[in-house]
Amino acid sequence: MELNLQGKTVLVTASSMGIGRATAELFIKEGCKVAICSRNKDNLIKTANEIKSLYSIEPLWVVCDIDKVSDIENTISVIKKNYGDIDILVNNCGGPIPGFFENLSDDNWQDAFEQILLSVIRFTRLVLPGMKLKSWGRIINITSLSVKQPVDNLILSNSLRSAVTGWAKTLSNQVGKFNITVNNVAPGYTLTARLYELAVSRAKQSGDSHEHVLASMANDVPMRRLARPDEVGSLIVYLASEQAGFITGSTIAVDGGVIRATY
Repeated sequence: MELNLQGKTVLVTASSMGIGRATAELFIKEGCKVAICSRNKDNLIKTANEIKSLYSIEPLWVVCDIDKVSDIENTISVIKKNYGDIDILVNNCGGPIPGFFENLSDDNWQDAFEQILLSVIRFTRLVLPGMKLKSWGRIINITSLSVKQPVDNLILSNSLRSAVTGWAKTLSNQVGKFNITVNNVAPGYTLTARLYELAVSRAKQSGDSHEHVLASMANDVPMRRLARPDEVGSLIVYLASEQAGFITGSTIAVDGGVIRATY
């Protein structure tokens, strides 16, 4: 299938590793001009060099703490200077701290709000004018299976990622007339550093090993395995394509069947 993405400018946020990095690589394979960002400069340089060695193309990289307005504004400015307006925005971020309701402070909630919801709003606000001028754009938010089936001990993520889906659905209705789509991809248990951290956290609570926790996670999936980051990235790239131009306001799970809801 021809996705017709050659030459499109793409920003994948929080993309020095995991699903973000896998997604950036897939866009590079499609001939896109790809920018990656992360708060960790060393990880960014390492990732950019590795991608260059694989594809003979070095992505544009920008150090960006997505909790900071100035960093977000600088990231968009650098990309515009080098590539022009952004055609495809993939909003990605790490997860907030795990914890039960009684153990979380106002600061914990504020940090999660900045990281998950407000970063998406800020990036989108800056790229929308260019998309409207072109009458073409794709905004894709990486959320979590928790927007359809809450995950125990992740009340911050469950709450704020669900807020992203409500925001995205509303925005999709407002920008559809400009040929801009807004969708969410909800990964299930995926082999990333974040999943490893969650396994370690659960292991501390249960007294079990994190290896056993990861095995239990895989056993809870009908397909009896964890997802690869590129399996999530493949859906993201498809949603960015011309072929997916009539899909908007949707939240699509990539979870191996672990979500039990029928919708």
